[in-house]
Amino acid sequence: MKKKGTELKDLTLLELQDKLQDTRGTLDKLRFNHTVSPIDNPMQLRTKKKEVARILTELRKRELAANTVSK
Repeated sequence: MKKKGTELKDLTLLELQDKLQDTRGTLDKLRFNHTVSPIDNPMQLRTKKKEVARILTELRKRELAANTVSK
């Protein structure tokens, strides 16, 4: 089974930021649709939230690595 974060490590910084914006936009749309009328699969909300968290974690990890190298 493939780990969830392995494909994120292969992306560049710009690709990660684009993916973060897209995922957050999708999450916002899902939340709005779920508020108006319940969506068929509410697990999609949890999945998207975790995906956003994984992307933010990878971005933070790279930021810390860049700060460590520069010092």
